[in-house]
Amino acid sequence: MSTTPKIAIIGAGPAGLTLGAILQKHNISFTIYDSDSSPNERNQGGTLDLHPRGGQAALVEAGLWKEFTKYARPESDVLKIVKNDGEVLWDGNTTDKREVPEEEKFANRPEIDRSALKEILLGAVKPESIRWGKHLKEAIAGQSGKYDLHFADGSIDKDFDLLVGADGAWSKIRKLLSDTLPTYSGISLIECWTYDVVKENPWMAEYAGAGSCYSFGEGRTIQIQRIGDGSVRTYACLRKPESFLKDCGIDWTNPGPAKEQYVKEYFDDCGADLKRMILESKDKLVPRTLYQLPVGFSWESRPGVTLIGDAAHLMTPFGGVGVNAAMMDSLSLAQEVVKFVERGEGKSLAEVVKQYEVDMFPRGEMFAKKTMDNMQKHFSAGGSEHLAGRLIAHYRKPASTS
Repeated sequence: MSTTPKIAIIGAGPAGLTLGAILQKHNISFTIYDSDSSPNERNQGGTLDLHPRGGQAALVEAGLWKEFTKYARPESDVLKIVKNDGEVLWDGNTTDKREVPEEEKFANRPEIDRSALKEILLGAVKPESIRWGKHLKEAIAGQSGKYDLHFADGSIDKDFDLLVGADGAWSKIRKLLSDTLPTYSGISLIECWTYDVVKENPWMAEYAGAGSCYSFGEGRTIQIQRIGDGSVRTYACLRKPESFLKDCGIDWTNPGPAKEQYVKEYFDDCGADLKRMILESKDKLVPRTLYQLPVGFSWESRPGVTLIGDAAHLMTPFGGVGVNAAMMDSLSLAQEVVKFVERGEGKSLAEVVKQYEVDMFPRGEMFAKKTMDNMQKHFSAGGSEHLAGRLIAHYRKPASTS
């Protein structure tokens, strides 16, 4: 029987919380540190789909499947594809409306709000295992092979056997393993919110549909998501230099005029309905610049420290796989730790870390390649036609007679 290592997880996002939830199920102690002062300090983002062999598998391992089915939205696993000029090429809201048996509702990729996923995971981790308001300043390796955590508030927590970086794009833990930093992806965007669309603007609810609406074209995309809380988020994205949002001459602190100028200068030839989705999203405006790690990013294994999620393989959202990849990391690492602690498999914690990384590196590279390929297609002429063609071929193929 192996001695349980002292484990620190940096970051209480989907990756860190999933790892914690699985470890807790096996009575393996850990501490999660997060810089936010509370679980709800920041908005958690929009919606995402969880794949059966990705996020869903991790939730099953954590014993959270029933909770997931309470909040997941299988009805939102639907796409609408529109050309930049407004022509609707595919609308899954009106196509293939066959009744799905109850046992198959979660067989594909049901949507779930990021906020709901976080609540599910938080409910599976003991509150005393999470320390909020702990902004990591530096992680330092000691001579004994253990690690000390130095926080911005002046406190130091010492002697960790396993340090897991789930601390996102600008990970402090990554510095122990590599000097590589994320680089600009080439894509900048504005994120526009509108609340309670059914009540406040029913037209937006009807146009967006139950799931996601995409419009792809040369150098730009418009992507629209229905959220489980009744809101809609519209993302108007451009392929531009890194300093674009700062240098374009648009005052982002004045949302109404800012959106009008942005649409007029960069989306004026788009369909009227697409422009309307941007302009009538009046509740919040967030400019964003997207970064990524290199495809195939890896590091030389180091005993007692590793990375999961965005810290290990930061990607743009155009592959739709980021959270699934993160939760698969958590599942894989948790399984290795459980084998080590409960069954004594593996001679050392260093072997636990190395085996996890051997499994994770090719998986992360596969997802990163998929994301890069999708991004190139989405921001190219004919991007909408390409995706619509794939959907038409899939849904209209003859049923098997075997």
